[in-house]
Amino acid sequence: MPDVRQTITDFYRVAQERDFARDFQFRVLNIQSGDGSDVAFEEDDLVYIRGGSLPGKTVTTQNVPYMGLTFHVPGGVTYPSDNWSVTFYCDQNSRIRQIFEQYQKDIFDDATSTGNYNVPKATALIDLVQLDTQLEQVATYQLVGAYPNSVSDMSYTIGDGQGAPVTFDVGFTYQYWRRTSPDS
Repeated sequence: MPDVRQTITDFYRVAQERDFARDFQFRVLNIQSGDGSDVAFEEDDLVYIRGGSLPGKTVTTQNVPYMGLTFHVPGGVTYPSDNWSVTFYCDQNSRIRQIFEQYQKDIFDDATSTGNYNVPKATALIDLVQLDTQLEQVATYQLVGAYPNSVSDMSYTIGDGQGAPVTFDVGFTYQYWRRTSPDS
């Protein structure tokens, strides 16, 4: 068992060796709508991403009672995959928001009650990257079977606005994620 010192000197030494992940060291590399859709995002569209997160997952616990005790056995995996959110700055002409509006219309057109609302293809992907202080890739992740389930309101303050860039959130649903590097 390791010695439990963990003094300020130990903290400082380890912090120098490993540093810290910073809140800006994250990028969305790619959003692909998948086979059968003509919705496309360009690299310049993704520069407008203000923030997001690396999604998590949970191994479910199954309880197995035996002789008055409850044993906890690992079960399946669940993903918080029903509303993974990304915040975008809105560009001057709302191009990015309009792409998402078209993407949602492609999934379900409320004017005709038709659309591509079947199970998303495995080619509907979002590629994420975690970066280090030199903006080199630490790890890449892929959300599989992803599609936008919500595009948020955009708020304006006409009377007392200060000229701040307007943002909007896009919520995605996906089936699962996988780390694609390193050591995938």
